[in-house]
Amino acid sequence: MTGHTIVITGANRGIGLELARLFGQRGDRVIALCRTASPALAQTGATVIEGVDVAAADGPESAAAELGDTRVDVLINNAGILSQESFEALGDAEALEQMRRQFEVNTLGPLRMTHALADQLGRGSKVALITSRMGSIADNDSGGSYGYRMSKAALNAGGRSLALDLAPRGIAVGIFHPGFVRTEMTGGNGHVEPAEAAAMLAERIDRLGPDSAGRFFHANGEELPW
Repeated sequence: MTGHTIVITGANRGIGLELARLFGQRGDRVIALCRTASPALAQTGATVIEGVDVAAADGPESAAAELGDTRVDVLINNAGILSQESFEALGDAEALEQMRRQFEVNTLGPLRMTHALADQLGRGSKVALITSRMGSIADNDSGGSYGYRMSKAALNAGGRSLALDLAPRGIAVGIFHPGFVRTEMTGGNGHVEPAEAAAMLAERIDRLGPDSAGRFFHANGEELPW
């Protein structure tokens, strides 16, 4: 699947940057949405739209207005944030605000962006939600990270509903865990490099269709538990 228009949120660094680079290299038209562009993103040749905060009151709508009547073949909701909240921190006002912010960005942001671009998405379009295995309730065996875990679990639930609601329009919605990726967000910790994660995600997106829509997959193809 090449020669298509790919819209990526949070494309200025990490996985989003590598996805922009990969899709651009293979001949797709990439439209990169971000709050602030980076030199590395500019070098990919993507069309960059700055000032897009998926959690802002008018963020998704402003992005839709910038796109105009552009047909979007693939929307990759990649923008996300991570902070760590322990049980002991749950009584702290700052920690609770961090948790609220994660819901705004990680959960509501992708839903609002998908809704805002509904007119640009058409039959045969795809929506990819970049979530996390940490949003799996069944797979949680270490606790902690309350805001991130809950915001991603909520995104997974929302992604399932999106898949059902958009199926009649011929739009497939995929829910993908990229792996534990070495990015700025993870403090450089992880098992895979961003470019490797991007390559696996691109394969999942290419294969996304009605049969796999609304299911929770690792980028390596493994289906994950809810």
